[in-house]
Amino acid sequence: KDELFASSDVVSIHLVLSDRTRGLVNSADLAKMKSSAILVNVSRGPIVDEEALLSALKAGRPGHAALDVYDREPLPAEHALRKLENVTLSPHLGYVNAENYRVFYRDTVENVAAWIAGTPVRVLNPEALA
Repeated sequence: KDELFASSDVVSIHLVLSDRTRGLVNSADLAKMKSSAILVNVSRGPIVDEEALLSALKAGRPGHAALDVYDREPLPAEHALRKLENVTLSPHLGYVNAENYRVFYRDTVENVAAWIAGTPVRVLNPEALA
């Protein structure tokens, strides 16, 4: 882990949030990053210690962060991350593309139509319908 943070130009986080991954990226890790490095988090906000990241970005290590996820979503308008110039923020849409929308809306229409017809699909607990 030490070598990864110290030698990487880009560290991109792609993990599920669990007890083991919460706070996985901490102040010690961030301090090892090069001033030219970029931290990317598109998985779950709490994997990166947000307060540690704020301090690290202000200190210039890493030099930049690109974030699609946050401890609190949506990210409040007054949040300190919004005030930093070395941060790129997006509203938790990293996974979205045209195909995602097609599938989402197609499945939604299919779900509603099936429910109206009395033949629900994709039911996880069919005993609740009995």
